[in-house]
Amino acid sequence: MTRFNAALLAILAVAAMAAPARPAAAIEYPWCAQYSGGDTGGALNCGFVTLEQCRATISGIGGTCEPNQLYTGPIERPAKKVYKRRGNN
Repeated sequence: MTRFNAALLAILAVAAMAAPARPAAAIEYPWCAQYSGGDTGGALNCGFVTLEQCRATISGIGGTCEPNQLYTGPIERPAKKVYKRRGNN
């Protein structure tokens, strides 16, 4: 191994360790497209935000749009507390 290859390998190893590891986000969308596949069964794509988006995708290629059975909806966040300032009366 040449010095150049060893140095390059060391730089790549340090860069890989320094890169922040981000977990993959599990994104669930509310609409699925069930594509027509004839004898092959087709395919399922659950990557649509709106019903219109799903319908536009399947138009011309065939299929149906259906609600995603795994979609749980947006995460509910607790309401913010409203603090009122007391007057100096």
